[in-house]
Amino acid sequence: MNRLPTSGSKLACYLINLERAPDRRALMADRFQAIGLDHDVVKAVDGKLLQFPAPEVSELAFKLLHGRRIIPAEVGCYLSHIECARQFLASDADYALIVEDDVTFEPDFVEAIDLACAQGKHWDLLRLTTVNREGGVKFKPLSATRSLAVALTRKKGSGAYIINRRAATWMIESLLPMRLSYDIAYDLEYLSGLRACWVLPQPASQLNDMETQVQINIRAYKLPRYRYFTVLPYRAFLETTRVLFRGFQLGRSLLRR
Repeated sequence: MNRLPTSGSKLACYLINLERAPDRRALMADRFQAIGLDHDVVKAVDGKLLQFPAPEVSELAFKLLHGRRIIPAEVGCYLSHIECARQFLASDADYALIVEDDVTFEPDFVEAIDLACAQGKHWDLLRLTTVNREGGVKFKPLSATRSLAVALTRKKGSGAYIINRRAATWMIESLLPMRLSYDIAYDLEYLSGLRACWVLPQPASQLNDMETQVQINIRAYKLPRYRYFTVLPYRAFLETTRVLFRGFQLGRSLLRR
């Protein structure tokens, strides 16, 4: 458990790591030590060992909403994030930092998340990385270089983020069974009345040379193009509602800052 100096928050840190990837585990241990954070290793669910059909997964919904079959490794990733939420709720921490094992931290990472936790009234889920272009509308300076922001468009990836206890409860109660890839599912917090913010510029990164352990040979899981008759309307719905709901959130945050 970590006590953040400025906000006074108790922060639990969870590293998701496959048991068969000790090199990544050791590398991340060094990175956590370098920024002065204690962490727990959460044994990742190994997709290679899963048997389908599984009660935690709706394969039909996934096909309708994605236009492809489920990749076992992404099921393991998804369930591993849910397990982090469970462990967090079993603790007495105020917040949980959840990190995948291919993330790097900026030198001011702890200061940035500490200042963001001091502004916890603005968010339930705090995004810290994306694998595509970062961006968002800044509304609250945290330091001379970083700010809180709201993203009005989808940002891919789930490398590092912080949740409060309300968001953890939502993950366990609303994100199962699995119907979407995890980085899409947890980006839909606004549909359940939760608020997500970003720290910009990002204080951590998932953009490096480490090979993905999730979406390997994705083409082999594709389905016929007619599946997109269900996928495209759903994605259009998400993009539209995301702008509307988060736009409203941004307006409220500007008034409350």
